[in-house]
Amino acid sequence: MTDTKLAHEFLSDMVRVRRMEEKCAELYSAAKIRGFLHLYVGQEAVAAGSLRALADGPTSRDAVVATYREHAHALLRGVPMTSIMAEMFGKQEGCSRGRGGSMHLFDASRHFYGGNAIVAGGLPLAVGIALADAMMQQKRVTACYFGDGAVAEGAFHESLNMAALWNLPVLFCCENNLYAMGTALDRAQSQTDLTVKAASYRVPTLAVDGMDVEACHTAAQHGADHVRDTGGPFFIEFRTYRFRAHSMFDPELYRDKAEVQRWRERDPIRSFTDRCLGDGTLSDADVREIEESAAAEIEAAVAFAEAGTWEDPKDLERDVLTTAPEPVR
Repeated sequence: MTDTKLAHEFLSDMVRVRRMEEKCAELYSAAKIRGFLHLYVGQEAVAAGSLRALADGPTSRDAVVATYREHAHALLRGVPMTSIMAEMFGKQEGCSRGRGGSMHLFDASRHFYGGNAIVAGGLPLAVGIALADAMMQQKRVTACYFGDGAVAEGAFHESLNMAALWNLPVLFCCENNLYAMGTALDRAQSQTDLTVKAASYRVPTLAVDGMDVEACHTAAQHGADHVRDTGGPFFIEFRTYRFRAHSMFDPELYRDKAEVQRWRERDPIRSFTDRCLGDGTLSDADVREIEESAAAEIEAAVAFAEAGTWEDPKDLERDVLTTAPEPVR
């Protein structure tokens, strides 16, 4: 790694995500965060590398659609950690006014069109956003993140087919962590090379080591460039692994601890840090500053969430569309 600025950004992004997720697990155990909580620990290189390849400026901003494991994508897309944490706490200062919680982070101002609790639910949404962009002749990429479990859903096949037929600007980002909840990939999919499924719809594909942030960035840059140049879709399979259980409710009885430990030895943060320290791209002082900055940001976010307010029950029908039934005649 020779670009010091980019290396600093990659490491900072991954550390911010990892430390925030670890804090969320702690707060969940303390009953500060309720409901479902799906952590991203182990997969940080995917979000950190790929999101840096998307346009995110004042005049040009690509769209992002994610899954229920979307804290990293929201944070690295620019949603303030204060807003994310308040949403986790269910406070009205949260990015979804406390109504969505962990699985439904959303910020239209940053073109972050949400986490989605439905497996594969974001795929047709991304195709719809891309269709609108194509019809309005806007040169924008819609990056859609989803897990390997979504590939078994009909919405995946319908979305890939429509994107290819209509040549829509979607960057399909499959975060293959080898388990759909508790079901191993090879027990659910007869074809475990997921690029083959995308290629069957004549969508160009690429598979990449999802534990290597630089590789993730290069792949996403290639995919995003293809989408911009052709107007059509591109599919990337990020081969990664989650170190923690599917969710905080998951007893994790479906995989060996030895397997998890083998993957932990490929920790994307530790391996990238060692690489940058070894070649002199970053110094010990740089790493220390990144950790201290993340710790301060998390402390401020938790304090903000703690001081947040609950929504007035009188506002419960706000933003809820109700249609009165037709009278019986």
